[in-house]
Amino acid sequence: MAAVQRLFRAAASGGAATAASMRRMTSLATEQAPSAAAASTGFPFKAEEKLTRRSAAERNVQWVFLGCPGVGKGTYASRLSRLLGVPHIATGDLVRDELTSIGPLATQLAEIVNQGKLVSDEIIFNLLSKRLKKGEDQGESGFILDGFPRTVKQAEILDEVTDIDMVVNLKLREDVLVEKCLGRRICNQCGKNFNLACIDVKGENGLPAIYMAPLLPPNNCMSKLITLTILKRWSETGLRYTMTWYGASQPVEDFYQKQGKLLEFDLPGGIPESWPKLLHVLNLEDQEELKLAAA
Repeated sequence: MAAVQRLFRAAASGGAATAASMRRMTSLATEQAPSAAAASTGFPFKAEEKLTRRSAAERNVQWVFLGCPGVGKGTYASRLSRLLGVPHIATGDLVRDELTSIGPLATQLAEIVNQGKLVSDEIIFNLLSKRLKKGEDQGESGFILDGFPRTVKQAEILDEVTDIDMVVNLKLREDVLVEKCLGRRICNQCGKNFNLACIDVKGENGLPAIYMAPLLPPNNCMSKLITLTILKRWSETGLRYTMTWYGASQPVEDFYQKQGKLLEFDLPGGIPESWPKLLHVLNLEDQEELKLAAA
């Protein structure tokens, strides 16, 4: 616990603290010497903070979900987390949770979100370190990360401190993705995500037809729905935004592709069409059947 306490005392300083915070994923306390790869990221590690990793046989899956905002990372990552019994850690949820708190970080985050800007690496690592420590204290094993890493720098740090088994990159045709993004709403009371868009796109020019039913809120949430500032900006930029996003995310996809860990999955439609096929490519059909039988 002494190493954990050092981690959080140093969190505000960035650098070593942010990388050290990620090291909590391994939950072991054996020390190692810092490596050249760590130093190259700009987040040098102290020798006394370096921890070993748990082998795959000693832990649950450690996966990453990539994809443009609105593609459905949270939907499928949360379903898989329940199926596999691992925590679903979404950086967007971490930010929203912090926004409901009181303090200087919450104020800083509110300004960033209201301006439609991306949250900095330092803040993300700060929030993630808190979440991982909480999980460690509760005996969690494995994880599914949603919305992280979003840059090669973050991916390098993540690689330095833990083993990522697989990276699932969700994809959806751009016109459907834009429509889906514009229909997205969040309840400002319970924090849950909903979608008002009913997408029914005909197949043409070699592209398949896609139908996605709306994810409507219950009556008690209907009057409390809000559209985030960043989503309002997307409505003004349309496809230009998705093109910018894909351009920025491509280096991260290439990073994991070179490691042989990237799984590209094109969503064929809504949950009824996509979920069984995702389970198939992940070789999880049997596990789903066992869970349903035990329910």
